[in-house]
Amino acid sequence: MLPLNKLIVEPSPHIKSAWTTQRVMLEVIIALCPALIASMVLFGVKALTLTVICCTACVLFELLFCIITKKERTISDLSAVVTGMLLAFNLPVDIPVYMAMIGCFVAIVIVKMLFGGIGQNFANPAVTARIVLMLSFSKAMTTWTAPFAYKDGVDAVTSATPLTSDVLPSLTDMFLGNRGGCVGETCALALIIGGVYLIVRGIISPVTPVAFIGSVMLLELISGGSMTDALYQVLSGGIMLGAIFMATDYSTTPLTAKGKLVFGLGCGLLTFAIREFASMPEGVSYSILLMNILTPYIDKMTMPRALGAKRGADK
Repeated sequence: MLPLNKLIVEPSPHIKSAWTTQRVMLEVIIALCPALIASMVLFGVKALTLTVICCTACVLFELLFCIITKKERTISDLSAVVTGMLLAFNLPVDIPVYMAMIGCFVAIVIVKMLFGGIGQNFANPAVTARIVLMLSFSKAMTTWTAPFAYKDGVDAVTSATPLTSDVLPSLTDMFLGNRGGCVGETCALALIIGGVYLIVRGIISPVTPVAFIGSVMLLELISGGSMTDALYQVLSGGIMLGAIFMATDYSTTPLTAKGKLVFGLGCGLLTFAIREFASMPEGVSYSILLMNILTPYIDKMTMPRALGAKRGADK
């Protein structure tokens, strides 16, 4: 029996780790760097400029919110930087700066900080901000700059995405990012490298990305498409970016392995349904947001019961 002065009484968590929020966010930033480099190759220095602007704006909005509300300053956890990078990756490279700033405000102030800050927001900030910008500035959000246009010395050359074009690029071009699209969503190779890094480092589980991407492919095959069609589906739009970096967000996705599987399958089903039956070609952001809303219910249904506990005893 320990002496009384050796007993320590403190609230949970009782099992602690060296992994801090800042360290986890830094790992995500590192994983996003291949996509950032690829975007600079494809779209030039504008891609880096947009990313820096979004990251800076997100950090400043969070800092100002903390100062105004007299709350603890949390910008050192780097979560605002991650939000800024993800939002920039979800925007066309030539979007006006003020629109990007509005997106940053929505992501940080409205979606994140007003709900209590990191870990307490019910929806992914970058996803929600992209939807708000899409509904508010539809033309700007669907005007794409063709890859390598900067090499020709012109400001912008508009280009259709594979989801809205009758003439599709080759699968190789799709995989390497030589197509129209948002800053960080086009190069599947770079996103996969980042995803593998996060899985190896133990930051994310592969369950949700595999379920998300696999269900879209499977549904395309079931609907009568070929394997080539299925590959175009997963390489088009923002499926890779969404599945790897946004559908795996700690705060807004399920905790259990079964829950992660359900979440990924739900995202895949909704994305396919929106693409096939709705009036818009892309549905990744909407599917993730809708599944974010269902996350508490998924957790409740899939949370394992304690040994000997009766069903419904916790109600």
